[in-house]
Amino acid sequence: MSITFQITPINDTLFVKTSGKDDSLEEVMNYSKAIIEAAYKNNSKKIFCDERELEYDLSTFQTFEAGKFASQFSKYVCKIAIVCNPIFIEDGKFYETVATNRGLLVRVTSSIQVAEDWINK
Repeated sequence: MSITFQITPINDTLFVKTSGKDDSLEEVMNYSKAIIEAAYKNNSKKIFCDERELEYDLSTFQTFEAGKFASQFSKYVCKIAIVCNPIFIEDGKFYETVATNRGLLVRVTSSIQVAEDWINK
């Protein structure tokens, strides 16, 4: 099953509800591009991704490449909060480290409340 998502812009925040499975690095890159394009189109400076229903299946190297890829869009958004299923938090934190080290302000957590508090600071 591939990644499916719904994007809803509200004020300066883009809300993304995601489910399925990240079957390939290419699919994850396309997902990232679609979100960034929607943020740019809607003048959204913050992105809140609810990925609790998304199964992470990339290798460590692919996760590194996905974080590196996403970081190139740091000039278009201020903050990205990602809420993942707790069983994937280790992969999510690795992605966060890769992207953050390259200039993207992203926080990955398994808590909706932590994500909301962080993105609204």
